Amino acid sequence: MCLIKPPVKKNTIPIDLKLHNDIRAVERARFAHQVAEKRRLIKQYKMERERQQKLEEQEEIKRLRKELIPKAQLMPYFDRPFVPRRSEKQPTMPREPKFCIPRHKTIRCCRMSCNDMSGPSQLQHLPSSVEKTEALYKNRGLQ
Repeated sequence: MCLIKPPVKKNTIPIDLKLHNDIRAVERARFAHQVAEKRRLIKQYKMERERQQKLEEQEEIKRLRKELIPKAQLMPYFDRPFVPRRSEKQPTMPREPKFCIPRHKTIRCCRMSCNDMSGPSQLQHLPSSVEKTEALYKNRGLQ
């Protein structure tokens, strides 16, 4: 009897292990590179914007300096005398100060009872602000 030899096995070849940590490290390095690139671009953009703004401010200063040079005023015409004309608008009536005192305040200020105020001589008619201003205009001859 013959002994049968078992078939010879091939040597096992190890396969490369791909650990999750290694994959994650590569992805993280790629991400960190993208973030650094983005930050560099933002910084460059800010520097460019500041440079543009500084140039605009310098141009504005130059323009203002040219415009704001003091210039001589034109001489008035003396051959035509100035004659002021009276305004055709109505004078404005002032809102303040209020010259009339409301009736409820006069009672409180006078400190009189209702019995004392029986006659019309106790309460005097206070002129309104319109009446006072009209009287002032009449006194000055403006109306």
